[in-house]
Amino acid sequence: MQLEKYSFGIGDRFAHQGKAQLAAMIQAKQAGVDIVPVWNKSHREHSIIHTQPASVRQEADAAVKTLAWQGSYHVDADHINMSNVDLFIEASDFFTLDVADFIGQKAADTDIEMFVENNRKYIGFQQIEGLDEPIEITGELIRKTASKVLQAVKQAGRLYRHIESKKGRGNFITEVSMDETDQAQTPAEMLFILAAISAEGIPAQTIAPKFTGRFNKGVDYVGDIDLFEKEFNQDLAVIQFAIREFDLPENLKLSIHSGSDKFSIYNPVNKAIRKFNAGLHVKTAGTTWLEEIIGLAVADGQGLQIAKKIYAEAFRRFDELCGPYAAVIDINKTELPAVEEVDAWTSRQFKDAVTHDPDCSHYNLNMRQLLHVGYKIAVELGDNYIEALEQYEDVIAEHVTYNIFDRHIKPIFIGT
Repeated sequence: MQLEKYSFGIGDRFAHQGKAQLAAMIQAKQAGVDIVPVWNKSHREHSIIHTQPASVRQEADAAVKTLAWQGSYHVDADHINMSNVDLFIEASDFFTLDVADFIGQKAADTDIEMFVENNRKYIGFQQIEGLDEPIEITGELIRKTASKVLQAVKQAGRLYRHIESKKGRGNFITEVSMDETDQAQTPAEMLFILAAISAEGIPAQTIAPKFTGRFNKGVDYVGDIDLFEKEFNQDLAVIQFAIREFDLPENLKLSIHSGSDKFSIYNPVNKAIRKFNAGLHVKTAGTTWLEEIIGLAVADGQGLQIAKKIYAEAFRRFDELCGPYAAVIDINKTELPAVEEVDAWTSRQFKDAVTHDPDCSHYNLNMRQLLHVGYKIAVELGDNYIEALEQYEDVIAEHVTYNIFDRHIKPIFIGT
């Protein structure tokens, strides 16, 4: 099973926007760009929403059938590990191997020294096409990189082989997630991470490295855009070199996690994938949930009341909801509007506050982030929330499709 050049991860927490999400891929195809939809949902999200992985497969299959989609599509077991992978085996054909807990854990000294010995031929100055200057590689650099990531890669190999034993070789797509580190990898570190993946026998088709800056949930990139662009280009160059050097899959490509709403880096990303003729996977999730809330608010009436109720409860339960996401949100609680203020808002006021539009003076990124992590409140609303999604399906779908195609796909893959 081979993942095509461009793919886009779409999360749908309440399994009602599959058709609207797929409609964005159809618009992309009509614009001349083939993008493979990959429905993703993590174990954490399933646990909070009380759903099972099979529900994602059912939603994807139903959307594909209803819209007569003829292209490829996949279901991603997002950020799985050995403790939960078996829950996803049957429904998924794309597995994001999350070995964050093992990054920094040292492998056996004999394994590290063997890795250094196997890669000794790269010691010196290595010229890689696409890099501005050669990279200097020392034995100590290889050893230090191995000490940091080799154990994590070995765990990824263990996880991969477990999935392979259940599904059979070649019957699924593998992504290795290495983004849970403090600093972005240097080109040399990226090179030896890929060497380790190859040595472990993992046919990775996508890799998610750590990028400079903050990739907070539901809001724009925070950081040095020029530095991000430099590192992104370096990663692409190293991947193309490593594919040939380490006999990795020819379609291996970068994966950007928490990729939704990072509008300020989309132009550099588009330029880079054009320059290198490279593939790309972008993973999104909560942006669709936020468009549901916005759509409900725009629908007014009962929809607006539900949106207000979710915000009010999220405001009251701030610590509970934000705790699990503390590493990927930055909310200034003093900038959150009071519940009483929001309760008096019109549909337009609520929409303007939550819609990700920095040019709008009413946009409140703190409120947007709080709602992003507040989907547990919608779960607790039960049938009332689901019935509202169905009642206002048309207006919500319009927002979901526009958000994915016009605000994400176009600037990333088309360049407009």
